[in-house]
Amino acid sequence: MEQHLIKEAKSGNAAAIEKLYRHFYGYAMSVALRYTNTRDEACEVVNDSYLKAFNKLDQYSTGSSFKGWFRRIIINTSIDNYRKNQKHYAVLEIDKAAAESYDSDAVDDLTKEEILGMLRELPEILRIVFNMYEIEGFSHKEIGEELGFPSSSSRTYLARAKQKLREKFIALNEIRDEGAVR
Repeated sequence: MEQHLIKEAKSGNAAAIEKLYRHFYGYAMSVALRYTNTRDEACEVVNDSYLKAFNKLDQYSTGSSFKGWFRRIIINTSIDNYRKNQKHYAVLEIDKAAAESYDSDAVDDLTKEEILGMLRELPEILRIVFNMYEIEGFSHKEIGEELGFPSSSSRTYLARAKQKLREKFIALNEIRDEGAVR
């Protein structure tokens, strides 16, 4: 069905384009939300991504994964959005983050909303590097090339992101423990 919709959309069928939009909207938002600060910003990234995808639909190779092709467009659009708004974000001081141990069983108790909430609280550059490396599978070299800094900075940003997530995780567990005691 997907390939049929894509074929129809390539020929300019407005109904097929709308069906593709609706079919992949939730997926596109889930990717964009991982890279942006707000839902409004994610909506902007999603809409820009759809414009790019529909304008370049002839470049999509039938038979390959449309979802993968579209995911790459969303990620690139998110990075473009970050670059465009970079001057508005606070500059981070780069330093080494110390590794801490944590209780892996406690991590299993986290809900999806708590995890996404902690990710959204990260500074923009840390969230982007974390998502690209840990979720999307990019190498530090690829991240550095995409974002315009050395791969060593990518490693540092990733370490900083993990440190901040550990701190947020510890704080969340302390709140949970206080609630359990009462």
